[in-house]
Amino acid sequence: MPMSTESARLDGPASDALLKVGKFFTKWDGTEDGRAVFREGDRAGDVFYRQRWSYDKVVRSTHGVNCTGSCSWKVYVKDGLITWESQQTDYPSPGPDRPDYEPRGCPRGASFSWYTYSPTRVRYPYARGVLIEMYREAKARLGDPVEAFREVANDPVKRRRYQQARGKGGLVRISWEEALEIAAASYVNTIKHYGPDRCVSFSPIPAMSMVSHAIGTRFTHLLGGAMTSFYDWYADLPVASPQVFGDQTDVCESGDWWDATYLMMWGSNVPITRTPDAHWMAEVRYRGTKVVVVSPDYADNVKFADEWLPAQPGTDAALAMAMGHVILKENFVDRKVEYFDQYAKQYTDLTMLVTLEEHPDGHGLTASKFLTAADLLAHRNESDAQFKTVMWDQNTWSPAVPNGSMGFRYSADGEGKWNLDLGNIKPLLTLHNQVGSRAVEVALPCFEDPRGQGSIIRRGVPARIVEGKLVTTVFDLMLAQYGVQREGLPGQWPTGYDDAQTPYTPAWQETISSVPAEACVRAAREFASNAEESQGRTMIIIGAGICHWFHADVTYRSIMALLMMCGCIGRNGGGWAHYVGQEKCRPMTGWFNTANAMDWTRPPRTMIGTAYWYMHTDQWRTDGYSADRITSPLSTGKLDGMHAADSIALSQRLGWMPFYPSFDRNPLDLADEALAAVDRGEYESPQEYVAAKLKSGELKSALEDIDAPENWPRTMILWRSNLFGSSAKGAEYFSKYLLGTHNNVMENGHGADQRPKVVKWHDEAPEGKLDLLITSDFRMTSSTLLSDIVLPAATWYEKYDLSSTDMHPFVHAFTPAITPPWEARTDFRMFTDLSRKIGELAKGRLDTRKDLVAVPMQHDTPGQIAQPGGTVPDWRGTDLPAVPGRNLPVLAVVERDYTAIADKLLTVGPLAEKLGFTTKNITYDVSHEVKRLAQMHGVFPSGPAEGRPAIDTDARLAEAILTFSGTTNGELAVQGFKSLEKKTGRDLVDYAAGAEEKRVSYIQTQQSPQPVMTSPEWSGSETGGRRYAAFTINTERLKPWHTLSGRMHFFLDHDWMTDAGENLPIFRPPLDMVRDYGEPALGGAGERAVTVRYLTVHNKWAIHSQYQDNPYMLTLGRGGSQAWLSVEDAAAIGVADNDWVELTNANGVFVARAIVSPKLPPGVSYVQHAQERVVDTPKSQATGRRGGIHNSVTRILLKATHLIGGYAHLAYAFNYLGPSGVQRDIVSTVRRRSQEVTY
Repeated sequence: MPMSTESARLDGPASDALLKVGKFFTKWDGTEDGRAVFREGDRAGDVFYRQRWSYDKVVRSTHGVNCTGSCSWKVYVKDGLITWESQQTDYPSPGPDRPDYEPRGCPRGASFSWYTYSPTRVRYPYARGVLIEMYREAKARLGDPVEAFREVANDPVKRRRYQQARGKGGLVRISWEEALEIAAASYVNTIKHYGPDRCVSFSPIPAMSMVSHAIGTRFTHLLGGAMTSFYDWYADLPVASPQVFGDQTDVCESGDWWDATYLMMWGSNVPITRTPDAHWMAEVRYRGTKVVVVSPDYADNVKFADEWLPAQPGTDAALAMAMGHVILKENFVDRKVEYFDQYAKQYTDLTMLVTLEEHPDGHGLTASKFLTAADLLAHRNESDAQFKTVMWDQNTWSPAVPNGSMGFRYSADGEGKWNLDLGNIKPLLTLHNQVGSRAVEVALPCFEDPRGQGSIIRRGVPARIVEGKLVTTVFDLMLAQYGVQREGLPGQWPTGYDDAQTPYTPAWQETISSVPAEACVRAAREFASNAEESQGRTMIIIGAGICHWFHADVTYRSIMALLMMCGCIGRNGGGWAHYVGQEKCRPMTGWFNTANAMDWTRPPRTMIGTAYWYMHTDQWRTDGYSADRITSPLSTGKLDGMHAADSIALSQRLGWMPFYPSFDRNPLDLADEALAAVDRGEYESPQEYVAAKLKSGELKSALEDIDAPENWPRTMILWRSNLFGSSAKGAEYFSKYLLGTHNNVMENGHGADQRPKVVKWHDEAPEGKLDLLITSDFRMTSSTLLSDIVLPAATWYEKYDLSSTDMHPFVHAFTPAITPPWEARTDFRMFTDLSRKIGELAKGRLDTRKDLVAVPMQHDTPGQIAQPGGTVPDWRGTDLPAVPGRNLPVLAVVERDYTAIADKLLTVGPLAEKLGFTTKNITYDVSHEVKRLAQMHGVFPSGPAEGRPAIDTDARLAEAILTFSGTTNGELAVQGFKSLEKKTGRDLVDYAAGAEEKRVSYIQTQQSPQPVMTSPEWSGSETGGRRYAAFTINTERLKPWHTLSGRMHFFLDHDWMTDAGENLPIFRPPLDMVRDYGEPALGGAGERAVTVRYLTVHNKWAIHSQYQDNPYMLTLGRGGSQAWLSVEDAAAIGVADNDWVELTNANGVFVARAIVSPKLPPGVSYVQHAQERVVDTPKSQATGRRGGIHNSVTRILLKATHLIGGYAHLAYAFNYLGPSGVQRDIVSTVRRRSQEVTY
């Protein structure tokens, strides 16, 4: 088959001739080039205009891009072509007392149809030309697609040839058949010779297009591949949310902003990041609500503020801690606000007792662990006693074990007691001035040094002895932490709010954040006063301005603490909202279980994206002792000397977090070995075999030699994403180590001599780990340009799908306005076709195999109580046994028929009825729903899926997602609340009563946005048209939070949190990039250069990560990449507005036009995402190669405490908990470069 290098063209002699024929049959005059037409007389002159806006039909659809809105659009079609779009205006009304949700949309949505016919549209399948040449030659010679691909991928010369061509053009058009064949050959080769967990997939944000995400994820899990997370990887996942609430970003809809009577936007530029919903924020001001903005720059939302608190970048926690100091002093000590007091006792851990122990290095008493029922003689034999926290009861004047803690959740005798009903217990908030208490001094960590070096503060707390243990309350520790003095307590205390030397006063924070002390005091008083008067209707919208920093978790906790102190969580109009929107997949149960193929095989291999890319792109090799840098002076040594790579290895081997590949051998072969040993009678189970071999060292984790060829990721597919042009922190490391192609890495050697102890070091790092990179997209992006196979995808206006968001309570549909043009295919069809091709090639090569799957202990499962006390029970090199599901991952043997992947992909499997579908530890019996789908869609008549209900179209999969979810199926909502009633002993069914017969069908979502129903899948209520606010079910019905105590947590007692100095909310400054990464210090860098914080912010002229390569964006964005500089920094290096500049560091280079703006403070540069190097990006003077993308000077900054798992609410779940891909601590040196640029 000859290789064609001819590209499809829309212009040329043929098209010119066709236009001339058209002109022959018309009567108008025009220019020679055909670009203008002249008409005269009557209305003939405006006929073109009238035709431009005429249409044959209007189709409802939406967008599936990375945004917050989930907006419904009218798509206008004429003669089979999309001509324009406009906003739908038929959303259900939220009521007569508030504005409507419509019109919803933004400039990107209003111009999206440009991509349907744009020059960047991927119209046909493409492949890397050199790869195709070699593959075709090998196949012609060998006659076997799998062996042909294997030869090309394994031959060092051939492999290097096509890998180094990545990103340098040379894509040639091929047929779909050949594209699928090569992709399938790579999958079969990887699975057979390396293992299915060497296959990896990435696609973000399920809620934006659930069917498209689900079908690819389902495909991945049926193969046994690893599905990487997106929310933590995007640095949008606030780790503090599970740390505090035991839930991830369950927040209010934007309509609830209207109910707030005091509204703060903290690092959240709402007009930019939540464009469709910003009107709520603007309109609520007319109700008298005060709007306060915390932002370092004069951002778009500042224009709407009644007050602006310009905290310096990365210092927000200092401001929050000082506000907390004022609130605690004036509302809990100087006087008692009854509402705050009762709220704290009922819903937070402030009343829980914590043990105080002598520090092993002689620093005195320090806070240690929660006192639990296991410490009390009368309770120590109860079920799960180590997970039942203790408070002091004023009525009996003795320790009491209240209901609601995790120790009541999973045991049979806890049924009916997992609730927050205190019964006859009257909790004591403080031991101060109580009989039997005495004052003791405790050592507390502090990080006020701007370089992040820790120090120790000594302050007093009241304490007493309980059954041989010295204890105090969380509340008493909080007052000590915040520096709120009480009579008779020793220690270092502030002299007043104007004490600038002592943490955490308003004057102290001014020296760090630059926010005036009086403004801090005023904001704190208004915040608390409003909450007291309104019973909690104070709200904070938190955003990327704080979420993208290394220590974002403690910053979030310090801000969330304000809301918890003032009784705002679980209140309409109160609590926290978040800047991300389409993270809430409303029909959660249906999406999660179908996407993860839980109806056919369990468990799935889900993966924490940040750790995956950190290790496989070899960024760990230049990271030094990064776990050490987070420890406090009060560390007990659990993190001492631990490289970040070793912390990942420990987290994986203890079952805290997942990592793939799991083992240093193919898990298919490992399963065979284990089962053979069981058959020989040597072991009781495959799990016992694997545990024994790991303990002896005969079997190792793949992480221990991550750069060994057998442990590389081999086949990767991207869809609905632009990994390499948008989210790839450390983009140049991706290019160098994962792809093996050109890059701008300029390593400075810092940290290279500080090597891991567990993870093996190779002197020569491998370059080019991936055998094959496949990307399905509808436009040419950085990812497609780097890919080996490029598949043309349907756009959002060309397929059936579902969309939802946490911004509004509706589910609505994608409906194709046109069929996919050229050779584009929907994601559903593409994965179906690829599955069939893999099935063909698997015959005789894979057939049916057993797979040994390792997964961590999971959140909302009994795995949460696997490791009592929050310790580090490491079996490696110790006397501790390795026990699966205890201090080793959960191990399971799964059978996979690789010839039947397509049949299973397109049907509902038998595990749906056999095991049910589980969400948040509620298992739903879906047998009725399975029968309904069989009646609606029919069943497969024969084959491996014989008799199983069909979900063989995208519309049918959408129907299944809706059918299997309580939010869209009242029968399941009622069933779920009945189960939850049994566990909690509380009345809950009335939330869904009367909805048993209500179902949201897919065709209804095509007709108009459909409101969801209240379901135990989420923590708030929409019943009766109520606006959704998170945790209202918890506060109103006393359902526990999914935490250790069952309450919201101020205190975290895991060993690693203790060593990090983060038991309590605290301020931590940005990383010291000089010490940690060898970068220049902030400020002047000589040679007319300045070093600044490099912040990748949301775009000024767009929403979120809008594509930058269309005429609208290029016009607004100066034709290409831009970097914003302050007036002062620009003047210091002689840069004028629109000059070319280069931003460099060890990670890479970014070449851009300078936008010099007075809106920025000195010391920072804003580089808006997602800027790619596809348009007007010149070569760099620093490297001689084309300048990078916005992430080219970033790298992954991994915080070890985000790897904690296996302990209460610090337990893994996909996109719930894991290390966040933060990047805002990065610094870069800016120089004015030659203004003569070359490309």
